[in-house]
Amino acid sequence: MADEVERLLSGRTRDIRLTGELRRRFDERLWRQTAKVIRSWMIWVAFVDVLTLALNAVLLPRQIVLSMIAPACLLPPAAILTAVVWNKPRPAAVQRASLLVGMFLILLSVGLVGVFAGGEFYERHLSIMLFVATSAITIFSVPLAWTTAIACYALCLYFILQWHNPLLEAGSVVAATLFFSCGIIATVVARRTMNILAQKTFLLDCRDQRRVAELADANARLERLARTDPLTGIANRRWMMETLESLWRHGRETGIVAMLMCDIDHFKGLNDKLGHSEGDRCLVKVAGIIQSCVRADRDLVSRHGGEEFLIVLPDVDEEEAVAVARRIRESVEAAALPNPASSVGPSVTLSVGVAFKSAVDTDVSLANLQHEADMALYRAKEAGRNQVSIFRRPPAAAGQTAARRQG
Repeated sequence: MADEVERLLSGRTRDIRLTGELRRRFDERLWRQTAKVIRSWMIWVAFVDVLTLALNAVLLPRQIVLSMIAPACLLPPAAILTAVVWNKPRPAAVQRASLLVGMFLILLSVGLVGVFAGGEFYERHLSIMLFVATSAITIFSVPLAWTTAIACYALCLYFILQWHNPLLEAGSVVAATLFFSCGIIATVVARRTMNILAQKTFLLDCRDQRRVAELADANARLERLARTDPLTGIANRRWMMETLESLWRHGRETGIVAMLMCDIDHFKGLNDKLGHSEGDRCLVKVAGIIQSCVRADRDLVSRHGGEEFLIVLPDVDEEEAVAVARRIRESVEAAALPNPASSVGPSVTLSVGVAFKSAVDTDVSLANLQHEADMALYRAKEAGRNQVSIFRRPPAAAGQTAARRQG
C-alpha cells in the first residue's frame, strides 16, 4: 500500500484514483464528516420546506396554498428517511440508493410545487429546484458518479417540467436548460476537484504517518543500541551508570541495595587458546546464565566492560544478595563451558564481589558502593578465583558514619 501511495503522489493530481484498500480507508475516514453534512442538509431542507409552506399559507391565496400542499408533503419524509439511513454506517449500496432516491424525490417535490401552483411560481420553483441541487452537489463529498446523477436529475426534471410550461416557448426552454447546464456542470467539476484534493490530502497523511512510524522505529532502534550491549543483548555500562546515577541524584535510592561485580576467570587466556569467536560465545552464555539467576522485573544486569558484569539487586538483605551471587557462580561452573587456559579447572568459572548498602547507610554514594564491589572482586581474585567475596566496611568507618548522623 505504501508503494501505491507513492505512485499516486508522484503522478499528476488530476489523475489520482483511489482503489482497493486505500479507497476503503479513505471512505472510512471521510464517512463521519460526510454523513454529518448530509444529515444536516436533509434536516435543513425539510425545515425550510415546512416553514415555506406555513408562510405561503399566511401570505398567499387559499387556492394556491392548497395546490402546493400535496407535492410539498413529499419532501419532508424523503429528507428525514435519508437522514435516518445516514445516521450510522451501512453498506455502500444502501447509502447510495437512499441518497439518490431521496434527492430525486426532494427535487421532484420542489419542482411540482411550482407546477401545481402555476403562474409565476412555475418558473420560480424550478429555479429553486436547481439551487437545491447545486447546494447538494457543492457540499456532499460523495463519489463523482453520485454527484453526476444528482446533476442529471435536476437538469432532466427542469427540462421536462419547463417543456410543459405554457408560458415558455420551446426555444426558451432549451436556452434556459443549456444556461443552467453550464452552471451545474461547473459545480460538478468543482466538486470533483475538491474530491481529488481530499484524496491527495489523505495520501499525504498516509505518507506522513508512515514516515513518522519509520522515524519512531529508527529512534527506538537507536535507543536500544545506545543502551544495549550488541554482543550479549543485555544493558551496557553507559545505560547502567546513567540509570544508577539518576536514582542516586534524585534521592530515590535510599533503601537497601546490593551491588555484584562479576568477572570471568582467565578470560584473556580463553581468547588466546580458543579464539575470539569462542570467547564471544562464552560471554553470551554467561550473560544468559546471570539473567536467569536474577529477578527479571526488578534487578539490573549490564555488561560492565570486557568480561565484567555488574548486577544491582534492590530491596534484598545481605544474605539474599550473597545467595544470588553464589547461585550465579555455581550456575556458570555447572554450565561446563570449556576454558583450557584456566588454572582453576577445565571449565569457565566466575569470581564475584558483593557490596551492600542498608537503609541507614545514607552517606554511601554510588561511586563508593561500586568501589566496594570492585574491592570485593579483587579479593575474590586474590583468594584463588571462582568464589564470592563480600566487602565488609571497617568498624571505625561505620562508627564515624553513625557519629556524623547523630551530629
